[in-house]
Amino acid sequence: MRYSQYLLPTLKETPSDAEVVSHQLMLRAGMIRKVAAGIYDYLPLGLRSLRKVEQIVREEMDRAGAHEVLMPMVVPAELWQESGRWQQYGKELLRLKDRKQGEFCLGPTHEEVITDIVRNDVRSYRQLPLNLYQIQTKFRDEIRPRFGLMRGREFIMKDAYSFDMDDAGADRSYDRMYQAYRRIFERCGLKFRAVEADTGNIGGSSSHEFMVLAASGEDEIVSCDSCEYAANVEKAEIRSAGQKAAEPGAPLEKVLTPARKTIEEVSAFLKVEPRQLIKTLIMQTDTGETLAVLLRGDRELNDVKLCRLLDCAWVEMATEDVVLKATGAPSGFAGPVGLDLRIVADFEVQAMSDFIVGANEKDAHFTGANLGRDIEVEQFADLRKAEAGDPCPRCDGLLEVWRGIEVGHVFKLGTKYSEALGAKVLDDQGHERTLVMGCYGIGVGRTVAAAIEQNHDENGIIWPLAVAPFQVLVVMLNPNDEAVREAADDLYRQLLAAGVEVLLDDRDERPGFKFKDADLVGIPLRVTVGARGLKDGQVEFKERAGGEVRMLPLGEAAAEVAEQVRKGLGL
Repeated sequence: MRYSQYLLPTLKETPSDAEVVSHQLMLRAGMIRKVAAGIYDYLPLGLRSLRKVEQIVREEMDRAGAHEVLMPMVVPAELWQESGRWQQYGKELLRLKDRKQGEFCLGPTHEEVITDIVRNDVRSYRQLPLNLYQIQTKFRDEIRPRFGLMRGREFIMKDAYSFDMDDAGADRSYDRMYQAYRRIFERCGLKFRAVEADTGNIGGSSSHEFMVLAASGEDEIVSCDSCEYAANVEKAEIRSAGQKAAEPGAPLEKVLTPARKTIEEVSAFLKVEPRQLIKTLIMQTDTGETLAVLLRGDRELNDVKLCRLLDCAWVEMATEDVVLKATGAPSGFAGPVGLDLRIVADFEVQAMSDFIVGANEKDAHFTGANLGRDIEVEQFADLRKAEAGDPCPRCDGLLEVWRGIEVGHVFKLGTKYSEALGAKVLDDQGHERTLVMGCYGIGVGRTVAAAIEQNHDENGIIWPLAVAPFQVLVVMLNPNDEAVREAADDLYRQLLAAGVEVLLDDRDERPGFKFKDADLVGIPLRVTVGARGLKDGQVEFKERAGGEVRMLPLGEAAAEVAEQVRKGLGL
């Protein structure tokens, strides 16, 4: 491909509405252009990388025994009504009507459609196990689309669905997909973690998220420094240390803490560490319950864990009026001593003694508070957000904290959709069995963006070779110099003949301008053909990652560069 004939509109300035690095660089490198909020055109360069990821996904899905299908983006309401999600799904589901006033939606996910296919065409256990996948455009009407392809409304996704006759078969299908996902992201050249995750509104019994590690990641994850345990912080377990609190050594005393509400203010005023305080959080649930949650002063509550303990849909901090009614004091002075509410506490609280709590009185706290003597806790549980240095729940290692970008998610769905839509088969005894399902998604465009978030510098993108739009850039320094033009053209043709994906920069532009574009676009390998090098029969070879520069004999350059590409792809 010749640059002079290619639509590659690079930008010098960063668009003002681009917040994260991938969004900025994809716009500047001429990969995408905004059409509307959360909706983008893919220009030729961006589409090439997108297709690279798609091809890797297809190869590994096929290798794992899945079969590709293509389902409609526009889905009739009846299928979503059968599953119950038409009523349950929020405003992110874009609903519409056709000219006959029939109701439809733009599919954000396709559990109902795939289950409809299988219930109509799969009748016997002999047709199982079955895994069907598609690579399709999806639409979710995000309330705040942002970060370019990271959180768009329209996006390209690979979604797969497995069908088995029992849980054991479903577990085997899940493991095949889990391993396939590992291979996909390894082949994409990404550093990632597969982490235990919450199943969210799709449902199911368990799930893993595949997180690309990047400082700009929206999600916080933890992983063990000794074993393979990793989890999203919403799911991350923290092993109880099993310690018992020391016997009370101090009397319960009320002290004045005028206008000191926060943990930081109280600890500074009383000249103690925040870890010597217990925060009392007055919480409300969707079931109408108001309760108190106790955490060590320097810890944060994990709402997902609390919801799981209480078996509720959501929890939130109680309003000021509720706190005042429940404790007799304004927010900031709530405490568990004498509190007439259900009290639950994090495991860590069990090991504490002689701690400080709110006194349920304005401008006052208790020192010397102790469990049993002063406070009755109904239940202890793992309720806090995991932090670096916490004990691993699987071994004796310690947890490390990372930031990650979710690019893939695998779910064990169970029978949620097959039961609702009546997807059953006959077993070998002629009895009807409800199919057990799994669901497996990869954000294709999001994977491209995540690769940029993980691989860039101040000058632009540094593509992993496997997902780079081109593998090699040949820079013709002066196209008006016949010797340079002929040498560059010849090298270009040799590389193409060797099966290398190459872009020839044949534009009549200054060398500095071309090199800036080269760094911005980030093609992994660059060969520069100029008059000075040709005098010695050489061309300059540079790797975008690391910036190593060396001279190659012109006659050997094509073979050497092609070999570098093969090695980089593991061929």
